[in-house]
Amino acid sequence: MDELERELRDLSAWLETPDAPDVTARVRARLTTPRRRRWRAWAAAALVALVVAVLPPGRAALADAVAGLLRFAGVTVVSSSGPVLPTGTPSPLPAQRAAALDEAQRAVRFPIRLPAKLGPPERVLVADPDETGACRVATLLYRGGALRVDAFDGRLDLAFHKETNRPGAAWVQVDGEFAVWVDGPHVLSYVDRTGEVRKETARLAASTLIWQDADVSYRLEGDLTRAEAIEIARSLD
Repeated sequence: MDELERELRDLSAWLETPDAPDVTARVRARLTTPRRRRWRAWAAAALVALVVAVLPPGRAALADAVAGLLRFAGVTVVSSSGPVLPTGTPSPLPAQRAAALDEAQRAVRFPIRLPAKLGPPERVLVADPDETGACRVATLLYRGGALRVDAFDGRLDLAFHKETNRPGAAWVQVDGEFAVWVDGPHVLSYVDRTGEVRKETARLAASTLIWQDADVSYRLEGDLTRAEAIEIARSLD
């Protein structure tokens, strides 16, 4: 089994698809023995085409159905029977600081886009600068910090790690592109530049929508329904 075939098989565990109709009797009645092999080849090709059609663009996602692991847009989502909830006050992201919106834009290498549905943020944070001072994450805070949009360069590998109860996450779409919806509270930790999950940053996060646009990854987190979150994501200006 090659890498693509394995990814397709594993991703099927995360896809929400309707039950297929039972057409066995009709197919058997119409097929003759010489045609059966040809039909199986066509069916296999159609199945592969279907799964490839729903695979996120550029194979930006990787799923391991056995481990319950999904990687998408710089975020890992791990499904388990019951993650241990964090206690105490979580540490902030590395070198996190408040900044005015224009200052924050100068501090990151990607455009900071505002959701028109929410308007200007109440507060802006930037975090995790590299050796040149360019920050890895920009955060827009709303509703007293209860609603947040984290933006980060989607080309910089992983940035956040989520632990959810099974099934935990589902594929949705934002403007026709793939996104991931994590329904309900879950554990969120930051992944540093070395790829280590920083447990000291672990906190209980609210429902979250994860998507990517023009190489920028986004996390929208708050007390929102799936439909509300998608509408906010679609309003990025």
